[in-house]
Amino acid sequence: MSVFSPELTTREATVPLASFIKPFHAHYFSRTVGTPFRKRKYAFAGLPSLMPLVRAFLDTSAAERSTDYRYLFTLLGSELANNALAHSLSSEHGQTYSLTVDRGARGMTLTCQDQGTRQPMASGPLTATDLPVLTPEMGPGKGQGIGLGLVNALADRWGDNGNPKFRQVWFHLSYDLTHNPWSQINTEEGEVEC
Repeated sequence: MSVFSPELTTREATVPLASFIKPFHAHYFSRTVGTPFRKRKYAFAGLPSLMPLVRAFLDTSAAERSTDYRYLFTLLGSELANNALAHSLSSEHGQTYSLTVDRGARGMTLTCQDQGTRQPMASGPLTATDLPVLTPEMGPGKGQGIGLGLVNALADRWGDNGNPKFRQVWFHLSYDLTHNPWSQINTEEGEVEC
């Protein structure tokens, strides 16, 4: 039995993003170098409007790294979060997904756990062969995204637990971006080369 009137559940209100931060976790979102950590985990409400908070969490987790590393880690992590919202039950009313950052000596691993797929799916891990090749024809409004394609192209390793009911998709990004395709992008002349 619902304690709220049906009309209240369909109304929207504007609230500050900071109201979604749990007590004693503000330092997860400060975008500054803080207390050293080995592992950091946060559960986000399944609302697309919270993506700025997700990006602040990811950027803060990599705050002590180079600007390129922070940008790339945040980009790839945002893609995992967007996939949780687009393809899982995490975006249903009252549901969540979590992001876990494991910081090691040579790089960081991010794991995104969602509430399970919307469509029936056989158990088994996702693989690079399941992903479309990145092409200019892909992207927003084209029927499919490029999120896992970016992760596949730019992360050192990635994978998932193979469980469509509570999928955990992860990637590892080394601190040394010397041999990463990201570091081969040339923007001096306004062109992007990969």
